[in-house]
Amino acid sequence: MLPAMTIRPSRLYRLTLAALLGAAALLLPYGAAARLERLGFAGGPDGSAFQLVSNGIAVLISRAIVSVEVHDQASAGSLENLRRIESGAADFGVVYASDAFLGRHAKLMRDTTRYGKVMTVARLYGIPAHLVVRADSGIDDVARLAGKKIAVGLPGSGAAVAAQRYFEGLALWHKMQPQFVDTTRGMAALAAGRIDAAWVLAPAPHAAIVNTASSTRLRLLPLYQASLRGTLPTTHPYYSAATIPAGTYPGIEHAVQTVEDAALWAAGSHVDEGIVRAALERVYSGEGLDTMRTLAYATATMSPDNALQGVVTPLHAGARGYWTARGVSLPPLPLN
Repeated sequence: MLPAMTIRPSRLYRLTLAALLGAAALLLPYGAAARLERLGFAGGPDGSAFQLVSNGIAVLISRAIVSVEVHDQASAGSLENLRRIESGAADFGVVYASDAFLGRHAKLMRDTTRYGKVMTVARLYGIPAHLVVRADSGIDDVARLAGKKIAVGLPGSGAAVAAQRYFEGLALWHKMQPQFVDTTRGMAALAAGRIDAAWVLAPAPHAAIVNTASSTRLRLLPLYQASLRGTLPTTHPYYSAATIPAGTYPGIEHAVQTVEDAALWAAGSHVDEGIVRAALERVYSGEGLDTMRTLAYATATMSPDNALQGVVTPLHAGARGYWTARGVSLPPLPLN
Protein backbone atom coordinates (compact mmCIF):
# COMPACT_ATOMS: atom_id res chain seq x y z
CA MET A 1 0.00 0.00 0.00
CA LEU A 2 1.41 3.33 -1.03
CA PRO A 3 1.84 5.96 1.69
CA ALA A 4 -0.77 8.76 1.71
CA MET A 5 0.34 11.93 -0.05
CA THR A 6 -0.30 15.44 1.27
CA ILE A 7 -1.35 17.72 -1.53
CA ARG A 8 -0.35 21.36 -0.85
CA PRO A 9 -2.06 24.12 -2.82
CA SER A 10 0.35 25.92 -5.05
CA ARG A 11 1.21 29.55 -4.41
CA LEU A 12 -0.54 30.47 -7.67
CA TYR A 13 -3.71 28.68 -6.51
CA ARG A 14 -3.71 30.52 -3.18
CA LEU A 15 -3.24 33.90 -4.84
CA THR A 16 -5.99 33.18 -7.35
CA LEU A 17 -8.41 32.11 -4.60
CA ALA A 18 -7.67 35.24 -2.57
CA ALA A 19 -8.27 37.44 -5.60
CA LEU A 20 -11.60 35.73 -6.32
CA LEU A 21 -12.78 36.13 -2.74
CA GLY A 22 -11.76 39.78 -2.74
CA ALA A 23 -13.64 40.41 -5.96
CA ALA A 24 -16.73 38.67 -4.56
CA ALA A 25 -16.62 40.89 -1.48
CA LEU A 26 -16.73 43.97 -3.69
CA LEU A 27 -20.00 42.78 -5.19
CA LEU A 28 -21.72 42.61 -1.79
CA PRO A 29 -23.60 45.55 -0.20
CA TYR A 30 -21.47 48.00 1.77
CA GLY A 31 -19.95 46.32 4.82
CA ALA A 32 -21.26 42.82 4.06
CA ALA A 33 -17.85 41.24 4.53
CA ALA A 34 -17.22 42.97 7.86
CA ARG A 35 -18.30 41.94 11.34
CA LEU A 36 -21.60 43.27 12.70
CA GLU A 37 -21.24 46.82 14.02
CA ARG A 38 -23.85 48.15 16.44
CA LEU A 39 -24.56 51.88 16.37
CA GLY A 40 -26.93 54.08 18.38
CA PHE A 41 -29.31 56.74 17.03
CA ALA A 42 -30.50 59.22 19.68
CA GLY A 43 -34.02 60.49 19.04
CA GLY A 44 -36.55 61.88 21.51
CA PRO A 45 -39.37 61.02 23.91
CA ASP A 46 -41.82 58.30 22.85
CA GLY A 47 -44.20 59.51 20.16
CA SER A 48 -42.28 62.70 19.41
CA ALA A 49 -41.26 63.67 15.87
CA PHE A 50 -37.61 63.20 16.88
CA GLN A 51 -38.30 59.63 18.00
CA LEU A 52 -40.31 58.74 14.89
CA VAL A 53 -37.61 60.10 12.60
CA SER A 54 -34.69 58.48 14.44
CA ASN A 55 -36.44 55.12 14.49
CA GLY A 56 -37.27 55.35 10.79
CA ILE A 57 -33.70 56.19 9.78
CA ALA A 58 -32.31 53.49 12.09
CA VAL A 59 -34.48 50.84 10.40
CA LEU A 60 -33.56 52.03 6.90
CA ILE A 61 -29.82 51.97 7.67
CA SER A 62 -29.98 48.53 9.30
CA ARG A 63 -31.72 47.09 6.25
CA ALA A 64 -29.34 48.74 3.77
CA ILE A 65 -25.98 47.89 5.37
CA VAL A 66 -25.85 44.23 6.29
CA SER A 67 -22.91 44.61 8.67
CA VAL A 68 -24.50 47.48 10.59
CA GLU A 69 -27.30 47.34 13.14
CA VAL A 70 -28.62 50.72 14.30
CA HIS A 71 -30.63 50.94 17.51
CA ASP A 72 -33.01 53.82 18.23
CA GLN A 73 -32.27 55.42 21.63
CA ALA A 74 -34.98 57.18 23.63
CA SER A 75 -33.86 60.64 24.69
CA ALA A 76 -35.01 63.90 26.23
CA GLY A 77 -34.27 65.62 22.91
CA SER A 78 -31.79 67.83 21.12
CA LEU A 79 -29.37 68.85 23.86
CA GLU A 80 -29.11 65.34 25.27
CA ASN A 81 -28.50 64.01 21.76
CA LEU A 82 -25.75 66.60 21.21
CA ARG A 83 -24.00 65.49 24.40
CA ARG A 84 -24.38 61.79 23.65
CA ILE A 85 -22.86 62.14 20.18
CA GLU A 86 -19.96 64.22 21.48
CA SER A 87 -19.16 61.63 24.15
CA GLY A 88 -19.57 58.66 21.81
CA ALA A 89 -22.59 57.31 23.72
CA ALA A 90 -24.54 57.74 20.46
CA ASP A 91 -23.31 57.66 16.88
CA PHE A 92 -26.22 59.47 15.21
CA GLY A 93 -28.90 61.79 16.55
CA VAL A 94 -31.49 64.45 15.77
CA VAL A 95 -30.27 67.87 16.90
CA TYR A 96 -31.64 71.38 16.50
CA ALA A 97 -29.54 73.53 14.16
CA SER A 98 -29.37 76.16 16.91
CA ASP A 99 -27.96 73.70 19.47
CA ALA A 100 -25.45 72.31 16.97
CA PHE A 101 -24.16 75.81 16.13
CA LEU A 102 -24.07 77.18 19.67
CA GLY A 103 -22.56 73.95 21.01
CA ARG A 104 -19.78 74.05 18.42
CA HIS A 105 -18.93 77.60 19.53
CA ALA A 106 -19.25 76.87 23.28
CA LYS A 107 -22.17 79.32 23.58
CA LEU A 108 -24.94 77.13 24.94
CA MET A 109 -26.80 78.56 27.93
CA ARG A 110 -25.09 77.42 31.16
CA ASP A 111 -22.83 75.06 29.20
CA THR A 112 -19.39 76.16 28.02
CA THR A 113 -18.45 72.77 26.51
CA ARG A 114 -17.25 72.93 22.90
CA TYR A 115 -19.08 70.22 20.96
CA GLY A 116 -16.63 69.84 18.09
CA LYS A 117 -17.29 66.18 17.24
CA VAL A 118 -20.95 66.61 16.23
CA MET A 119 -21.15 66.84 12.43
CA THR A 120 -24.13 67.53 10.17
CA VAL A 121 -25.37 64.83 7.80
CA ALA A 122 -28.53 66.53 6.48
CA ARG A 123 -31.35 68.90 7.36
CA LEU A 124 -34.46 66.81 8.03
CA TYR A 125 -37.18 69.44 8.38
CA GLY A 126 -37.81 73.02 9.36
CA ILE A 127 -39.32 74.16 12.66
CA PRO A 128 -41.01 77.50 12.01
CA ALA A 129 -41.83 80.12 14.61
CA HIS A 130 -45.49 81.18 14.85
CA LEU A 131 -46.44 84.44 16.53
CA VAL A 132 -50.20 84.27 16.99
CA VAL A 133 -52.52 87.13 17.96
CA ARG A 134 -56.29 87.56 17.85
CA ALA A 135 -57.45 89.06 14.55
CA ASP A 136 -59.31 91.81 16.44
CA SER A 137 -56.32 92.73 18.64
CA GLY A 138 -55.06 95.59 16.47
CA ILE A 139 -51.55 94.07 16.69
CA ASP A 140 -50.21 93.86 13.14
CA ASP A 141 -46.46 94.18 13.72
CA VAL A 142 -43.95 92.71 16.15
CA ALA A 143 -43.02 96.21 17.33
CA ARG A 144 -46.50 96.58 18.88
CA LEU A 145 -45.75 93.84 21.42
CA ALA A 146 -43.93 96.17 23.85
CA GLY A 147 -45.74 95.99 27.19
CA LYS A 148 -47.83 93.01 26.08
CA LYS A 149 -48.26 89.55 27.65
CA ILE A 150 -46.87 86.81 25.39
CA ALA A 151 -46.94 83.07 26.03
CA VAL A 152 -43.49 81.76 25.05
CA GLY A 153 -43.41 78.12 26.22
CA LEU A 154 -42.28 76.38 29.38
CA PRO A 155 -39.17 77.66 31.21
CA GLY A 156 -35.99 76.36 29.55
CA SER A 157 -37.86 74.88 26.59
CA GLY A 158 -36.58 75.24 23.05
CA ALA A 159 -39.53 77.50 22.26
CA ALA A 160 -38.88 79.84 25.20
CA VAL A 161 -35.16 80.07 24.47
CA ALA A 162 -35.87 80.82 20.79
CA ALA A 163 -38.39 83.52 21.77
CA GLN A 164 -35.81 85.20 23.98
CA ARG A 165 -33.22 85.12 21.18
CA TYR A 166 -35.66 86.58 18.68
CA PHE A 167 -37.04 89.38 20.85
CA GLU A 168 -33.65 90.28 22.35
CA GLY A 169 -32.47 90.80 18.77
CA LEU A 170 -35.16 93.47 18.44
CA ALA A 171 -34.55 94.93 21.94
CA LEU A 172 -38.08 93.87 22.92
CA TRP A 173 -37.57 91.01 25.37
CA HIS A 174 -37.25 93.24 28.46
CA LYS A 175 -40.15 95.42 27.33
CA MET A 176 -42.58 92.47 27.10
CA GLN A 177 -44.25 90.35 29.76
CA PRO A 178 -43.25 86.76 28.88
CA GLN A 179 -45.64 84.09 30.18
CA PHE A 180 -43.92 80.73 30.64
CA VAL A 181 -46.73 78.30 29.85
CA ASP A 182 -47.02 75.44 27.39
CA THR A 183 -48.58 75.92 23.95
CA THR A 184 -51.97 74.43 24.79
CA ARG A 185 -52.45 76.69 27.81
CA GLY A 186 -51.03 79.64 25.94
CA MET A 187 -53.50 79.29 23.07
CA ALA A 188 -56.38 78.86 25.51
CA ALA A 189 -55.32 82.06 27.32
CA LEU A 190 -55.07 83.89 24.00
CA ALA A 191 -58.58 82.81 22.98
CA ALA A 192 -59.92 83.96 26.38
CA GLY A 193 -58.20 87.34 26.08
CA ARG A 194 -55.96 86.82 29.12
CA ILE A 195 -52.78 87.34 27.07
CA ASP A 196 -52.00 89.29 23.90
CA ALA A 197 -49.94 86.84 21.81
CA ALA A 198 -48.57 83.30 21.76
CA TRP A 199 -45.17 82.21 20.43
CA VAL A 200 -45.12 78.64 19.10
CA LEU A 201 -42.00 76.97 17.71
CA ALA A 202 -43.18 73.79 15.98
CA PRO A 203 -43.77 72.26 12.55
CA ALA A 204 -46.91 73.56 10.85
CA PRO A 205 -49.76 72.90 11.19
CA HIS A 206 -49.74 72.78 14.98
CA ALA A 207 -52.80 71.14 16.52
CA ALA A 208 -53.28 73.72 19.29
CA ILE A 209 -53.35 76.59 16.79
CA VAL A 210 -55.71 74.68 14.49
CA ASN A 211 -58.10 74.01 17.36
CA THR A 212 -58.10 77.62 18.53
CA ALA A 213 -58.47 79.00 14.99
CA SER A 214 -61.59 76.86 14.55
CA SER A 215 -63.43 79.01 17.12
CA THR A 216 -61.43 82.25 17.33
CA ARG A 217 -60.28 84.48 14.46
CA LEU A 218 -56.49 84.60 14.55
CA ARG A 219 -53.64 86.35 12.79
CA LEU A 220 -50.02 85.26 12.30
CA LEU A 221 -47.49 88.08 12.47
CA PRO A 222 -44.70 88.12 9.86
CA LEU A 223 -41.40 87.50 11.64
CA TYR A 224 -38.73 87.35 8.95
CA GLN A 225 -38.81 90.95 7.72
CA ALA A 226 -39.08 92.19 11.29
CA SER A 227 -35.98 90.17 12.22
CA LEU A 228 -33.93 92.12 9.65
CA ARG A 229 -34.46 95.26 11.75
CA GLY A 230 -32.43 93.68 14.55
CA THR A 231 -29.41 91.49 15.20
CA LEU A 232 -30.90 88.00 14.76
CA PRO A 233 -29.41 87.29 11.28
CA THR A 234 -25.86 88.00 12.47
CA THR A 235 -25.94 86.67 16.03
CA HIS A 236 -28.03 83.58 15.26
CA PRO A 237 -27.30 82.60 11.62
CA TYR A 238 -28.92 79.17 12.00
CA TYR A 239 -32.38 80.77 11.77
CA SER A 240 -33.48 80.96 8.15
CA ALA A 241 -36.46 82.39 6.29
CA ALA A 242 -39.52 80.16 5.92
CA THR A 243 -43.10 80.48 4.74
CA ILE A 244 -46.24 79.19 6.44
CA PRO A 245 -48.52 78.61 3.43
CA ALA A 246 -51.95 80.18 3.06
CA GLY A 247 -54.70 77.95 4.40
CA THR A 248 -52.46 76.15 6.89
CA TYR A 249 -54.78 77.38 9.64
CA PRO A 250 -58.55 78.03 9.50
CA GLY A 251 -59.32 81.64 8.64
CA ILE A 252 -55.72 82.57 7.73
CA GLU A 253 -55.84 82.72 3.95
CA HIS A 254 -52.52 84.38 3.19
CA ALA A 255 -48.95 83.11 3.35
CA VAL A 256 -46.80 84.41 6.21
CA GLN A 257 -43.02 84.75 6.13
CA THR A 258 -41.38 83.69 9.35
CA VAL A 259 -38.07 82.37 10.69
CA GLU A 260 -37.31 78.77 11.46
CA ASP A 261 -34.88 76.54 13.28
CA ALA A 262 -34.29 73.09 11.79
CA ALA A 263 -33.97 69.49 12.90
CA LEU A 264 -30.64 68.11 11.70
CA TRP A 265 -29.50 64.54 11.25
CA ALA A 266 -26.13 64.59 13.01
CA ALA A 267 -23.31 62.07 13.30
CA GLY A 268 -20.18 61.84 15.40
CA SER A 269 -16.93 62.53 13.59
CA HIS A 270 -15.88 59.00 14.66
CA VAL A 271 -18.51 57.34 12.44
CA ASP A 272 -17.02 55.72 9.33
CA GLU A 273 -17.37 57.82 6.15
CA GLY A 274 -18.54 54.81 4.16
CA ILE A 275 -21.34 54.10 6.63
CA VAL A 276 -22.57 57.70 6.44
CA ARG A 277 -22.53 57.65 2.63
CA ALA A 278 -24.34 54.32 2.49
CA ALA A 279 -26.89 55.56 5.03
CA LEU A 280 -27.59 58.68 2.95
CA GLU A 281 -27.90 56.61 -0.22
CA ARG A 282 -30.59 54.54 1.46
CA VAL A 283 -32.53 57.34 3.15
CA TYR A 284 -32.49 59.61 0.08
CA SER A 285 -33.41 56.87 -2.37
CA GLY A 286 -36.93 56.99 -3.78
CA GLU A 287 -38.11 54.24 -1.45
CA GLY A 288 -36.30 55.74 1.52
CA LEU A 289 -37.88 59.16 1.05
CA ASP A 290 -41.31 57.57 0.63
CA THR A 291 -40.81 55.95 4.02
CA MET A 292 -39.52 59.12 5.68
CA ARG A 293 -42.43 61.21 4.39
CA THR A 294 -44.95 58.88 6.04
CA LEU A 295 -43.36 59.04 9.50
CA ALA A 296 -44.57 62.50 10.52
CA TYR A 297 -46.04 65.52 8.78
CA ALA A 298 -42.81 67.38 9.59
CA THR A 299 -40.87 65.17 7.16
CA ALA A 300 -43.41 65.41 4.32
CA THR A 301 -41.19 67.80 2.35
CA MET A 302 -37.87 65.98 2.76
CA SER A 303 -35.85 65.95 -0.46
CA PRO A 304 -32.26 66.37 -1.71
CA ASP A 305 -33.24 69.91 -2.76
CA ASN A 306 -33.62 71.12 0.83
CA ALA A 307 -31.26 68.71 2.60
CA LEU A 308 -28.60 71.40 3.15
CA GLN A 309 -30.90 74.44 3.30
CA GLY A 310 -29.75 76.88 5.98
CA VAL A 311 -27.02 74.54 7.29
CA VAL A 312 -24.30 76.55 9.06
CA THR A 313 -22.34 73.76 10.82
CA PRO A 314 -19.64 71.52 9.27
CA LEU A 315 -20.70 68.43 7.34
CA HIS A 316 -19.49 64.94 8.17
CA ALA A 317 -16.86 63.84 5.64
CA GLY A 318 -19.17 61.06 4.43
CA ALA A 319 -21.96 63.58 3.89
CA ARG A 320 -19.64 65.91 1.97
CA GLY A 321 -18.75 63.05 -0.34
CA TYR A 322 -22.34 61.96 -0.83
CA TRP A 323 -23.83 65.40 -1.51
CA THR A 324 -20.97 66.36 -3.82
CA ALA A 325 -21.53 63.19 -5.84
CA ARG A 326 -25.24 64.03 -6.03
CA GLY A 327 -24.44 67.45 -7.47
CA VAL A 328 -25.85 69.31 -4.45
CA SER A 329 -24.11 72.63 -3.80
CA LEU A 330 -22.38 72.59 -0.42
CA PRO A 331 -22.83 75.63 1.83
CA PRO A 332 -19.61 77.58 2.51
CA LEU A 333 -18.69 75.89 5.78
CA PRO A 334 -15.47 75.17 7.67
CA LEU A 335 -14.47 71.51 7.44
CA ASN A 336 -14.18 71.17 11.23
